[in-house]
Amino acid sequence: MEEQFINLTLENIEKEHICCAISDKKHQAGVDIKKKWLQARIKEGHIFRKLNQKGKVFIEYAPLETAWVPVEGDNYIYIYCLWVSGSFKNKGYGKKLLQYCIDEAKDQKKSGICVISSNKKKPFLSDKKFMEKNDFKVVDKIGEEYELLALSFDGSNPRFKSNAKKQTIDMKELVVYYGLQCPYIPNCVKEIKTYCDANKVKINFVKIDTLEKAKNVPCVFNNWAVFYNREFKTLHLLNEGYIKKLLEK
Repeated sequence: MEEQFINLTLENIEKEHICCAISDKKHQAGVDIKKKWLQARIKEGHIFRKLNQKGKVFIEYAPLETAWVPVEGDNYIYIYCLWVSGSFKNKGYGKKLLQYCIDEAKDQKKSGICVISSNKKKPFLSDKKFMEKNDFKVVDKIGEEYELLALSFDGSNPRFKSNAKKQTIDMKELVVYYGLQCPYIPNCVKEIKTYCDANKVKINFVKIDTLEKAKNVPCVFNNWAVFYNREFKTLHLLNEGYIKKLLEK
């Protein structure tokens, strides 16, 4: 029997899991925050589609105009996340989820679909090789690492906003820009703050809680971004080991 997929709606969001933090109790607060964020976004055309199983198999996307990323373009869809993990890999689920997005974009007469990726595979970003196999092409870059990939239907292309290409800020201390979309983030912020307080490390958290703030961050951003010594360092969620490594450089 063919596996079934479902979309989160205002009617079912309270009873459905949101995949990525499905089994870890320490992220439950993040799940609740994510669901509240989603409830507002669903009204804007945001889609969260998942396999109807207890697993991490889902795609999440939105109209680019209301997507909380420093990317601009006319009439595009932006993919936040496409994730298939564990025993669900190599069964064609990723392709089916992406195809659903493509079909919907075409039905809505969109100009295309875009996604932030990287030259080398990085956690929390869609895999470039998979997207290229499905005809996505690099249309913009930030430095040598981060790339904007697009599947254009009409020849137009989206682009990173100019502010995203700055990659520098005035503050020298450790600075973390974070959003409300990823359920891992609230606990991550808590753990980082605890570590920094205990080790007298100065840190500044910048909460991205509006679309305007997300569109105007000074770096590549897909829910999370870290600066140190005024320079952008990573999109990777921090833990104790990563902070130590970062501060030692």
